[in-house]
Parts: sequence; structure tokens; C-alpha cells
Amino acid sequence: MKLFDTHAHLDSEPFDEDREGVLERARGAGLVGICVVGCTVPSSQKCCELAAAHPDLLCAAVGIQPNYVSSVEPAAMEAIAALAERPEVVAIGETGLDGYWQDAPMDLQREFFEQHLELAAQLDKPFIVHMRDSGEEILQVLTPRAAGGPLRGIMHSFTGDWELAEAFLAMGLHLSFAGMVTFKKSAELRHVASRVPADRLLIETDSPYLSPEPLRGKRPNEPARVVHTARCIAEARGVSPESLAELTTENAVRLFRR
Repeated sequence: MKLFDTHAHLDSEPFDEDREGVLERARGAGLVGICVVGCTVPSSQKCCELAAAHPDLLCAAVGIQPNYVSSVEPAAMEAIAALAERPEVVAIGETGLDGYWQDAPMDLQREFFEQHLELAAQLDKPFIVHMRDSGEEILQVLTPRAAGGPLRGIMHSFTGDWELAEAFLAMGLHLSFAGMVTFKKSAELRHVASRVPADRLLIETDSPYLSPEPLRGKRPNEPARVVHTARCIAEARGVSPESLAELTTENAVRLFRR
């Protein structure tokens, strides 16, 4: 299969001892692309360095994940904007809103979310949205922007219902599914994945988190395991794993302009 993992945190500490092995296993599993996604300025810097060192396989996204916005330096977004100009950077994020952990005030999260969206628009790059217990709030932020035309972005590790999926799809966004879609209790999410238009469907690992079945709970998750997510969604859509892999890879390449 020809696979593209659209969201992996390969800069994370769990990969420090075997990062090259992780990349080799990814290549062996058929991966032709992995987007390594930053969560802070140092994380984003490391993602850029990784992508620059492995341009055949990796590309980068830079941003400040919503749970970190309370602890960043005053010039953090200026640093992200500078990193975003680098040639290996294909997207802005991870950004968005998190209503679960409440590590940062929602007003501050929204302020940073808006800044990421503005940066993405200025650079004509897609944005990557973190959504946890915040679907309606994210809709409120994105709806005015969608009034100006289709948006280029990804609802990463999507876990919403079909009504929410339809709202994001109507804005022009892509939906990306991670290991949770493979869990036995996730029949409704598989149903959502089965209905996403073919040209808006993406897959990811969110490594080192969310290991898919049959490896659930075994950390660290890694890009090679995206094959399990591809097979699960292919079954839900009634297509071959190979065709699902090719489709989602084509979508990622087109969105990231790779």
C-alpha cells in the first residue's frame, strides 16, 4: 500500500531512542509521506529539522497546540510565523480549541486559534485543527471565515458525529481519522468515515498516541501502524485497502502541495 500519515508527533521524547528505526519501519509499511506536527515553538522547530533531514518522507506543520497557549513566550506566534516560511512547512498547526483539559482559558485559546488561521490565510497553507469537547465553538470561529469561500484545512483525529462532519465538510475542510476509528466501541465513527466524500478523506496516527486495534494501548504508536486505520476504513467503505490508501495519499499530497 501507498500511505500518507497526515499527523504524527515524531519530535516527541518516546521516539528519541529509535527515531531512525521508526522511519525505516514506516518506509517498509509503504508510507510515502508523514506530516510531523508541532505543538510549541521548540516542538515546531524540531519538526522542521526532522523534515529537512528526511525530505523524501517527512514534511512539517508548525503551531501552538491549544493546551500550551498559557505557557508560551510573548513572541511565540512571531517565531511560528518565521518557521512557517521554511520550505519543508506545508501546514499551520496544530491549533484549535480544547474544552476537555482546560489547561488554558477558552478566550486565550480562541485568540491563538484566530492568529493561526490568519497566518495560514496569509501564506496560503492549510491549517490543522485540534478539536476536543469544542465542536460548536470551533464552528463559531470558522463559520465567518468560510463565508469568504472554501477553507483549506484538516479536522485532525476527527471524532464528531455526522451532523458535525457535514458542517465542516460544507466549509471545504478535510476530515482525518486516527486509531480511534478502529476501536470496537467506535461503530458510529466508522459510519461517519464511510460517508466522507472521497476527496476529503485523510488518515493519520497522531503518534505516539492512539494506537489502533489490534495494538491498542501499546505505546508509542508510530506511522507504520496507520495501515490498520486504512484497512478499517476501507472495510467500512466497502473498498480495498489498497484503493483506500491510494485515495487518502492523493488527498494528502494535493492538500499539502507535495
